[in-house]
Amino acid sequence: MSDLVWMDGRVVPEAEALVPVSDRSFLYGDGLFESLPWNSGRVFRWGAHWERLGAGARFLGIRIPWAESGVRAGIRAITAGRLDPLATVRLHLSRGTGPRGYSPRGADTPRLVVTVHPAPAMPPGGWPALALRTCRSLAVAAGDPLATHKSANKLLNVLARAEAEAEGFDEALLLNTDGQVTESSSGNVFWWEDDTLHTPPLATGALPGVTRGAVLDSASDLGWTVSETQASPTRLAASRGVFLTFSTRGLVPVHRLDADLLGIDPRQSRLQKAFLARCDQEWETV
Repeated sequence: MSDLVWMDGRVVPEAEALVPVSDRSFLYGDGLFESLPWNSGRVFRWGAHWERLGAGARFLGIRIPWAESGVRAGIRAITAGRLDPLATVRLHLSRGTGPRGYSPRGADTPRLVVTVHPAPAMPPGGWPALALRTCRSLAVAAGDPLATHKSANKLLNVLARAEAEAEGFDEALLLNTDGQVTESSSGNVFWWEDDTLHTPPLATGALPGVTRGAVLDSASDLGWTVSETQASPTRLAASRGVFLTFSTRGLVPVHRLDADLLGIDPRQSRLQKAFLARCDQEWETV
């Protein structure tokens, strides 16, 4: 983490950036977060991230206690003078503190914290392909409106990822209670079938990822057909290739799904180039 943290409108040293044990995001996961790629004073699709945070806050009934301009100023303050050009900025919104118990009554002072972290370093040859394991012990509730918001409670994702790693896999594939693919434990899912690029619809329980949206736009730039498709893991295993999208890494191919080895569709490199070209155009100065 950076030596500095922007917390409730103040820039403080990391060691002093403390929250009370009565904070509701600590007690109940009662909050939201966003992770944004940062590049030499610019962030990728700031507007989309801020809009998603705002949508989640309205759904949870949490007031964002600072204007957008103030938060951007906070990001500038804690990233000023960074020598490394790439980082990840994290916004964390909590309902704040209140009386003990599930009721949000009395929690009237939301807390907003901004931190900055080193970005994962991409190897010279690009991100290595991932091994993906279908999680069968846990499932996203079909139709759950919470699934479309980036809440601070990610226990399902944590446990699914732990199961996958315990079996030697890199990521977990999450299904909903209808057995449909939703997303991975930390990214969105895409796959190729014939002339069409597919991704699960948000209604399955997938998060509306900002990078997901940029990939959909990049495919449109190339004139490709994209379909939001309900699918089982078996359909992905029979596809021409699967890849995941992450805010911090972009597009990463999958070389294995459970016991099945997967190829990498040759269109992947074209889409990657189109995505990077769009990124070059959409970095926004903080």
